[in-house]
Amino acid sequence: MKRFSTIMSATALLAAAFPILPAHAAPPRDVDDLVGARGSSGESALQSRGYRIAKQNGLTNYWWNSAKDQCIRVVTYNGRYDAIDSASDGDCGHGGGNTAAAAVAGVAAIGLIAALASHKKSHGDSSAQHDSEYERGYHDGLYGGDYDRNDSEAYHSGYSAGEAERDNRLAANSQIVRGAPAAAQRACARRGDEYQNVPAGSSVPVSVYPQGGNRYEIIIASGHYRARCSVTGDGNVISMDPY
Repeated sequence: MKRFSTIMSATALLAAAFPILPAHAAPPRDVDDLVGARGSSGESALQSRGYRIAKQNGLTNYWWNSAKDQCIRVVTYNGRYDAIDSASDGDCGHGGGNTAAAAVAGVAAIGLIAALASHKKSHGDSSAQHDSEYERGYHDGLYGGDYDRNDSEAYHSGYSAGEAERDNRLAANSQIVRGAPAAAQRACARRGDEYQNVPAGSSVPVSVYPQGGNRYEIIIASGHYRARCSVTGDGNVISMDPY
């Protein structure tokens, strides 16, 4: 059967993935110095202060500090923390019985971990400096930072991997993926986590090909890796294979 394809303008795709946010209030005092920080150094600083990633939505991340029972929202623009403000406990999956975010704690790093592992397997370089430069490039590519043409090979490779992960997140919010039933998408995403042995909530659908007869082929991205999921519209996974 001829594969289904839909072309979406870049503007519309970005709008679907990264909706316009309301104005931000002053950031909490314990993190106000991080406004303007690079994405990679900002993440390290938040972790050192007791924050853990709770939820992602495009370039907006929610961080939870269990010691302070505090949720914050961090918006990244052009590779840097553009705004930080307080968010509700529910935004971080706490309070009101909402624990959905707990299942994806630490998922922010899964794409980087997988991409770096694949890169090191191909290049055989495992020095701390190499990994640091790769991570810096990855975050610049993921968060839309300026590309430094004069940087190292590790930085360039990381930037390309970060851009690929950004494309994953855009595709996961596209009208193309929305063409498959939600039950089928959820089932394939869960099976993708198991198939790639990654934390729950890491895998996302990035493209869909209707096969007829209430069957779909959904391409699942788990960080740097891909898999082909054959599934019925009601969420019965038939097979999961390398892509």
